[in-house]
Amino acid sequence: MSQKAEPKFKRVLLKLSGEALAPSEEKRRELAAKGEHPILDYDMLDRVAKVVKRCVEVGCQVCIIVGAGNIWRGRQGTNMDRTRADHMGMLATTINALGLQDFFEQNGIDTRVLTAVEMKQYAEPYIRNRAVAHLEKGRVVILGGGLGIPFISTDTAAAVRAAEVGADVILMGKNIDGIYTADPKKDPKATRYEEVSYKEILAKDLKAMDSTAASFGNENHIKTFVFELKEPENIYRAIMGEVEGTIVVDD
Repeated sequence: MSQKAEPKFKRVLLKLSGEALAPSEEKRRELAAKGEHPILDYDMLDRVAKVVKRCVEVGCQVCIIVGAGNIWRGRQGTNMDRTRADHMGMLATTINALGLQDFFEQNGIDTRVLTAVEMKQYAEPYIRNRAVAHLEKGRVVILGGGLGIPFISTDTAAAVRAAEVGADVILMGKNIDGIYTADPKKDPKATRYEEVSYKEILAKDLKAMDSTAASFGNENHIKTFVFELKEPENIYRAIMGEVEGTIVVDD
């Protein structure tokens, strides 16, 4: 009898950007020609759900924090009040969280959405012990609303929530397969780090994550694994330790 595959990480905080859930430019054009303007790529949501289900089935506890770049980002080039603009962004992350929940449930995954800002008609309020209890029961926990306060990115929210729920690692899916010494699109000599410290990210301004998230990760000894999310299957490979990327560690 073959031995059951064991995940490298038992509890993960998966950071999904809003852009990762949005239709590609090509798909946008195709749908726009039909008069359709979706903010979510439903095929991508379904593929992510199927991969996360595999992660749960091999014994990994999955907590997800989602961004909102497919709906709202910053002040959209206006002079809008920053606090109000960030409130809009937090609401947009909740839209994405509910969209993910629907596709997860369609795939038979027991899922709970918890929001940093109370909106009981839509989701449970975020309480650390409640989130951990859901994870221990095998439920996928999706976090909306960031940290519920302005001026804080979802990178930082991911670091804080990972510390709170005791995640083994933050899985940060990007459009590139790790952290490089320079932008590989601009510098052909750029090389990918197998491992890098938060302090080096800050010192060299590597743009892998915002500085607040990097400082918090370093101070609280949180590992982050940066990998390419273009193929959702890489989420499963990441928790099994089978995909290339960059591990970020504290000093």
